[in-house]
Amino acid sequence: MIAFGPVPSRRLGRSLGINNIPPKICTYACVYCQLGRTIKMQMERQPFYEPEEILRDVREKVEKAKEAREPIDYLTFVPDGEPTLDINLGREIELLRSLGITGLWTLPITFPQAKKNSLEGHSGDSQLVSSYLKAFGKSKVQGIKIAVITNSSLMWREDVREALMKADWVSLKMDSVQEETWRKVNRPYGTLRLDSILDGALQFASKFKGELATETMLVRGVNDGDDHIKDLAGFLARLEPAVAYLAIPTRPPAERWVQSPAEEVINRAYQIFSGTVDRVEYLVGYEGNAFAFTGDVEEDLLSITAVHPMREDAVDEFLARAGADWTAVYQLVAQDRLVEAEYEGHRFYLRRLGGHKDRG
Repeated sequence: MIAFGPVPSRRLGRSLGINNIPPKICTYACVYCQLGRTIKMQMERQPFYEPEEILRDVREKVEKAKEAREPIDYLTFVPDGEPTLDINLGREIELLRSLGITGLWTLPITFPQAKKNSLEGHSGDSQLVSSYLKAFGKSKVQGIKIAVITNSSLMWREDVREALMKADWVSLKMDSVQEETWRKVNRPYGTLRLDSILDGALQFASKFKGELATETMLVRGVNDGDDHIKDLAGFLARLEPAVAYLAIPTRPPAERWVQSPAEEVINRAYQIFSGTVDRVEYLVGYEGNAFAFTGDVEEDLLSITAVHPMREDAVDEFLARAGADWTAVYQLVAQDRLVEAEYEGHRFYLRRLGGHKDRG
């Protein structure tokens, strides 16, 4: 279950997720991680899946979504680990380009119908795609785009930066530019160095032709102080992102002591960021319940909750869309494949990862 969704994304609209890393393999062990504690930490890149396997799985999901009339705005690398650990990331992005024009239901209706029809069934024909782009221009192709959401920990590597250059939209995690705070909130692996990461991010931002975003998760009493926010805002100004997102934990975190800052603290952070960055947006609300059903209730539930815990009301709406009842959920919980968790007055369901039951 490499591909999942489409799921509602507060940043990207309707996102088809790509889980290109096995469960909880990461360079960080962030205190707020919504999928529990990191099971295996590493900083060496390696292959995890064959790129062609990822292409096949994503293509199948795209076709199912198309049949179900479920729109897709982005193919998003957002696994339950760090996506840039995948040494084949760049190749996978290149292969997935062939799916961008198969999303014909997202193309402008002003395109000649004959040209649309000529592309049907030819998603892998690079010559046809190239001639189409030459005839109509890249700016007019509004098919599915490719996004990568990274924790930025490997931005010091040139090969990682080169891979990310191939995406349309990249989000860089930036929780702190202060060494002590970075170590407390992100808990980096091994010999990772903050100064090298920040320098790599600056190099990437100066050359990236797509849309760059940053995301900062605020944790009460850890990285929400004024001095910290001002230092971080100053660095983000150098990155010049299209948008800087301010986030708070909205799902059960890895460590139970993690709490969201008070509203006035979040607002102050917003005001400080706005003084140096052109566009600042909150990621502080629930993203909604518009999870897509693509054919198999259990498979869809497990693939979505592997990287995107679902609130109880979201599960209820998903089951209604699928024409199913709660029997499948109860069975998955009884089989210990699905886990219930409470957070800030809401019940969430997430997939059991790596057999670890302790969440903090």
